[in-house]
Amino acid sequence: MKRVYNFSAGPAVLPEPVLRKVQGELLNYGETGMSVMELSHRSAPFQTILEEAQRLLRELLSIPDDYHVVFMQGGASLQFSMIPLNLLASHGEADYILTGSWSKKAVHEAEKRGKVRTLSPAGLFEIPAYTPEDFSPQSRYVHMTSNNTIEGTRFHEWPDTGGIPLVADMSSHLLSEKIDVSSFGLIYAGAQKNLGPSGVTVAIIHDSLVGQAPESCPTMLNYETYVKHDSLFNTPPTFSIYVLKLVLEWVRENGGVEGMQARNEEKAGLLYRCIDESTLFHNPVPEKNRSLMNIPFSTDNEELNARFLDKAKAAGFEFLKGHRSVGGMRASLYNAMPLEGVEALVDFMRKFESDQGGL
Repeated sequence: MKRVYNFSAGPAVLPEPVLRKVQGELLNYGETGMSVMELSHRSAPFQTILEEAQRLLRELLSIPDDYHVVFMQGGASLQFSMIPLNLLASHGEADYILTGSWSKKAVHEAEKRGKVRTLSPAGLFEIPAYTPEDFSPQSRYVHMTSNNTIEGTRFHEWPDTGGIPLVADMSSHLLSEKIDVSSFGLIYAGAQKNLGPSGVTVAIIHDSLVGQAPESCPTMLNYETYVKHDSLFNTPPTFSIYVLKLVLEWVRENGGVEGMQARNEEKAGLLYRCIDESTLFHNPVPEKNRSLMNIPFSTDNEELNARFLDKAKAAGFEFLKGHRSVGGMRASLYNAMPLEGVEALVDFMRKFESDQGGL
């Protein structure tokens, strides 16, 4: 059966060369006579996989030496709890920038630990610039969701916190464009967008933020546990880390993060132009805040949206339905989405519009 074009927001499309390599090594990894799924996490072959994954991530993102790279489970949702448990002292406070559904969830968890001050843009699709005056001097950290998968928005510049550690949920765009890691105290990301399959979460944490958790913090929710034991305190998601390593190799072979960004800008530009030139489809996000990864679009008619989605699925375009809180359609253009997939979608959209008489 021919592979479809998978526009899912996550778990998302993976590079086909990676899938083929996984397939080829599934029963016998590295002449061990075993699958990676069967290898002990304490074994030398898996230790090599883990070290190579960490090394590649450091290389691709130019991660400074005073940052730790750890692999965990629980997705970004568990990080919503881990961050305040580690970084909010008793009765401490933090600033959270509210830009969408996921940052609201992060706030909900942080409020269980300490005082949370929220900063909300004027509109759902607006993200202003932030200066040190916007944040409380008492804040232990400032939290942001740098790309919003549901709303299709992103920060066009990082907040200037005036030295307060900046913590970012980069689940949906880490590795898709160049970032300066040193601008952040902590970056975290669920892998199932650009990094690999679901099941593993990456955290890049500055040394100064490790070891701040109180003694009451559960062992498995303490960043220091993962740093001291090199992500091997307990059994990590071994197979997901293995596939993540293969994805990182694929990124390096295809121009690194710079190469990914160039292709992502080309793909997103193609789809945004189609939407902007259309009399049928529209996108609600101001140009400066438009996501490269997640592009919502819609008609003004719910029945027409449903018809589009039905015809798109029949034509081999999967998971284009928008999130229930926004409606319409959404195309996620992660690193592994090929340019030809976006070109095919644009052609389909134009034909669909033509069939409606250009209304």
